Amino acid sequence: MLAKRIIPCLDIKDGQTVKGTNFINLRQAGDPVELGKAYSLQGADELVYLDITASHEGRKTFTDLVKRIAAHINIPFTVGGGIHELGDVDRLLSAGADKVSINSAAIKRPELVDEIARHFGSQVCVVAIDARQTPDGWECYLNGGRVPTGRRLYEWAREVNDRGAGEILFTSMDHDGVKTGYANEALATLSAQLSIPVIASGGAGTKEHFKDAFLKGKADAALAASVFHFGEIPIPELKAYLKEEGINVRCL
Repeated sequence: MLAKRIIPCLDIKDGQTVKGTNFINLRQAGDPVELGKAYSLQGADELVYLDITASHEGRKTFTDLVKRIAAHINIPFTVGGGIHELGDVDRLLSAGADKVSINSAAIKRPELVDEIARHFGSQVCVVAIDARQTPDGWECYLNGGRVPTGRRLYEWAREVNDRGAGEILFTSMDHDGVKTGYANEALATLSAQLSIPVIASGGAGTKEHFKDAFLKGKADAALAASVFHFGEIPIPELKAYLKEEGINVRCL
């Protein structure tokens, strides 16, 4: 069985790492270069950098910051925010990213998933999906959770799977930042319906939540932010716990 991955996420706004609850009430969490370096040394499996206001503000991701983070880490590095065309992907890969995460642009123009997979390989293309539960089921949102799309989570995830995405990064907006656990039922449904890895995001508060994401949610990776940024769960301690619980993780 492939090792389960632990992925810290750097949500960047105005060049600084921030963290909120349910996508609002953002607070400062530190320097992204220093945090990225620390996570790499602590044994994180990958690092995700999301420029969370790039799409909303209609601008490109900060290339210079990507270069600075990439220079200080030796783990796979995914970058997202403000990516609309192949030129954006090329620019970020040249700056040191290993993968790109697309969200709003993919929903607006799904062919972008096919284009990235064809030009750079499926492994480069991570499709991020931000969704929240409604009376009609899980609905996908654009622009950092600001704009409802009418698209349904499972249908959209299956479409990008078929278009050549390499992974799905699913964030439950209802669970984001509240530290009550991941959306394990939705994760398990995604994992059952897709042929590509699913990354769980939104809800980590305890080490048990990570275990549940892997065992109940069948996730391939678990992403978190504040529990790492504010020192609540050290990554080596988390991995030691997961190993004791019989979950295959890479330890230092």
